[in-house]
Amino acid sequence: MLVGVGPKSQTDVIKSSLGELKRLTETAGAIVVGETTQALARFHPGTLVGEGKVAEIAGMCAGLRAGTVIFDLELSPAQQKNLEKALPKVKIVDRTRLILHIFARRARTNEGSLQVELAQLSYMLPRLTGIRAFSQQAGGIGTRGPGERKLEYEKRHIQYRMKHLRVELERVRASRRLRRERRASVPVPQIALVGYTNVGKSTLLNALTGELAAYADDKLFATLDPTARRVRLPSGGWAVVTDTVGFIQRLPTSLIAAFRSTLEEVEAADCLLVVHDAASPELEAQRQSVDATLGDLATAGIPRVEALNKADRLEGPALRDLALRHPEAALISAAAGDVGAVLARVEEALSARWLLRELDAPAEQAGAWTARLYESAQILERKVVGDKIRFRLRVTAENWERLGRLFGAN
Repeated sequence: MLVGVGPKSQTDVIKSSLGELKRLTETAGAIVVGETTQALARFHPGTLVGEGKVAEIAGMCAGLRAGTVIFDLELSPAQQKNLEKALPKVKIVDRTRLILHIFARRARTNEGSLQVELAQLSYMLPRLTGIRAFSQQAGGIGTRGPGERKLEYEKRHIQYRMKHLRVELERVRASRRLRRERRASVPVPQIALVGYTNVGKSTLLNALTGELAAYADDKLFATLDPTARRVRLPSGGWAVVTDTVGFIQRLPTSLIAAFRSTLEEVEAADCLLVVHDAASPELEAQRQSVDATLGDLATAGIPRVEALNKADRLEGPALRDLALRHPEAALISAAAGDVGAVLARVEEALSARWLLRELDAPAEQAGAWTARLYESAQILERKVVGDKIRFRLRVTAENWERLGRLFGAN
């Protein structure tokens, strides 16, 4: 049973978000048997939706034989506890807990599992008093002591585990930082694939590489762990493209904090390839959500290329209208392998930092020059021109200046 809640001024947003909640629920493996919405002037502090709506939800659950009620907002610990008392025969789940459940099922690597567990414990810690396992902590003589000891034990155990996870994640973060520094020392452009969940980022990565480099499926959060692959650029040479975790509206802050080391891949990129679902009726809302999430990261100075994927699902007027509304974006179909336009735009965006240059070396010194050039630049072509060897390079502006001092390049 799904419950959409929001302000009276945002009824359209409530319905849109409820549709996304339905997809999340189905991704988690549950069957949606009913849904209801509640637009409020202000949220009820005790139950979020008010006593009348709670009674209505109880009747709907009984009639539809629903065993779980999922709210499309994050419940406070007190609201969770009150709703469990008011609806004792069903399980109460909020949006954050649902997303955490999906992430726990999707995590494949050790790092992903650590990140998800930390986010789950951060969510659970303030809600321990609302868990039925501690129901013996009631008032009365002879009951307070044992309940309190058990509760405090659970809190200490969770806090200890969270501390251990943070230490482990810091080690992972340091290792990832070291790998990024090593990659930065290699003269290869870095591209980060970002966007809303289930817009086709992994499919696009596979199309760019020409192989099944990443698992792709028509599900929300099909992939969590970043996948890096090299992609050949139109003018020659290579770039490394990293597929990152998908975004979503109201992505839990605990997840953003836990996945910080993964999201740092975005901050270290030379170019952001931002992918959207051209056929989604919620395209504009999803673009705003992605922009808001990127705004929380250090991405202000990184060039962006927008790609509207799944454009093959639109026809005639709808496709023309989309092209007029987003002239800066490339219309592509990753599933059909139609990615040439977006790759050309990515290379153009990279040209601000990664320059295409030529350098002539004396033939007798070509071997020594080649070794030094491989350390600082990407050699795209090498050919004999008279008594010299001409190198065509892709090189950063900083390294080109250094090579100029070293070899007299201009």
